[in-house]
Amino acid sequence: MDLKDKSAKLAEQLGSLGSVLVAYSGGTDSAFLAWKAYRELGDRMLAVIADSPSLPRRELAAALDFTAQHGIPTRILQTAELESEDYARNDAQRCFHCKDELFTRMEQARSELGFAHLAYGRNLDDDGEFRPGQRAASMHHAVAPLAEALLTKAEIRTLAREARLSLADKPASACLSSRIEYGRAVTVEALAQVEQAEDALHALGFAQVRVRHHGNLARVEIAREDLARALNVEMFDAITHALRPLGFTYTTLDTQGYRSGSMNDVLPVSAVRPAR
Repeated sequence: MDLKDKSAKLAEQLGSLGSVLVAYSGGTDSAFLAWKAYRELGDRMLAVIADSPSLPRRELAAALDFTAQHGIPTRILQTAELESEDYARNDAQRCFHCKDELFTRMEQARSELGFAHLAYGRNLDDDGEFRPGQRAASMHHAVAPLAEALLTKAEIRTLAREARLSLADKPASACLSSRIEYGRAVTVEALAQVEQAEDALHALGFAQVRVRHHGNLARVEIAREDLARALNVEMFDAITHALRPLGFTYTTLDTQGYRSGSMNDVLPVSAVRPAR
């Protein structure tokens, strides 16, 4: 099936839903899904953003800017995953508890507003990765139109680029909790540390970064194409001076550079089998 056929299949699937709430994070996948759903369903769709301390303020602002630009109906839904001990203890199933909270709140909104379905931005590539949240989506009967249309991440970016969507080439993003090492409690304070540290690195000119929280040590991941610019004494000093006031006594630069899901490297194989 070529990309044109996949796009047509996606449009057909969305149209058949009748009405839908789209779990919208502001990333490329969910943004393209929300845009496409709006094209097919108009006001019979609603993009829902889950807001909590784990969502960076810059990401929330960017997500709202995108839907406002395209006139996509949007609602901010306050979630309370940090109030759950299962989530806050931060084990390998943290993302399951987060998405269970999200889809529980979305299901309540769906019922109250009279929408027929829930949808989220899973794509075909996600099926080969460790994503406990997929189990929560399945429990709440959320559909995945992008995956059902057999669209990969690269193909979604291509379609978004063809549609001239501003988020087509947006770097991958994830919730702030994903930066905190497993077993260390997720707290509002720790999330704020990470957010402020990453904002500081962005201000230094690094577009793709992660600050991994290991207590009083910050492990900084920078995109490999930017590592050379980081490897000098002046930049070391700038990074240290930016992060130390936030509570990080020590700062280390990860020589492998940025990679999605690096915290999962320490998990046993039994814990990271893809959810089905």
